[in-house]
Amino acid sequence: MNELLKNPIFATHAVVAAGSATLATAITYPLDSLKVLVQVGSGVSKQLTAADVLNRIKTLSGTSGLYSGVGWLTLGRSLGLGARFGVYEILTAFYKDGREGNYVHISEALLAGIASGAVESLISSPFELVKLRAQVTSASRIPSSMSVVEKTAVSPLMSKLLPGYSPDIRGLNNTVGLLTTLPTKHPNLVTALKDYPWMMTGSGRPPSISDVKRPLDIISLEGWGALWRGMRSGLARDCVFGGIFFSAWQFLHQAMLEWKAVGMNPPPRSAEEIGPLSPLAVSLAAGFSGSVAAAASHGFDTAKSRSQCIVLPKVCCLTRISII
Repeated sequence: MNELLKNPIFATHAVVAAGSATLATAITYPLDSLKVLVQVGSGVSKQLTAADVLNRIKTLSGTSGLYSGVGWLTLGRSLGLGARFGVYEILTAFYKDGREGNYVHISEALLAGIASGAVESLISSPFELVKLRAQVTSASRIPSSMSVVEKTAVSPLMSKLLPGYSPDIRGLNNTVGLLTTLPTKHPNLVTALKDYPWMMTGSGRPPSISDVKRPLDIISLEGWGALWRGMRSGLARDCVFGGIFFSAWQFLHQAMLEWKAVGMNPPPRSAEEIGPLSPLAVSLAAGFSGSVAAAASHGFDTAKSRSQCIVLPKVCCLTRISII
């Protein structure tokens, strides 16, 4: 353990991973925005394409809308990938301890990748939630000026749950108009409905994502647990990705070392005697491993993205639990 603490290799890998994550995020973020919006906007009867999403973002938010929430993803990936590679290096250091060849089995890389993916998921989940809601907001239609002006006063409970938000009086009046046809009704329906948090929009629906996109608004309305919404699908995604990525990378890395060692005289006894591999070959192997891992975990990624789009006020959750 003392040798592990003195050896800065895993800390170096964590720092390098954080720096590379920042650069990679800045380059690939528009593709991530298109992917997320296709995931959350598609359904059984409606399948969006990247071109449809791109046109909608340009119409509603301009080209800058493709980078909505990039800061949150950069911060989350820097911390998450730093933790992923740091945990992986720590675990593989224990695996290699005492071995003459200083190698890692593919099964050991798989287990270390699963553990590192779980740690990454716990760290990056809150940042992904805020990032996703910023991306969805960039493709959401802004309310017209008439509906923005036509607002009504809010009850203390609503102002506490979501500061700065007021329900749409037009939607509230439509709901009241429907309820007034009942034979038995409250003497003052408008005042009574304002006391219920699920009437914030005047329609019985929770506020839209564009109204609950900042961290403070999310915590105030939905509670701290909302920052880790979709945790199970997120854990499955990151564990599957980490396990497949590192095991595939270890397999390809070992294959490239053996290929390079062919014809060497005398035969090398360890990887150190073979020498470094080509940076291009290493990059291609890592890219292929990441592609396979992303394809295997994409279903879990879609499930997490859709669950994070749900706005679920904590008061409604408590009311539903008490009724059950």
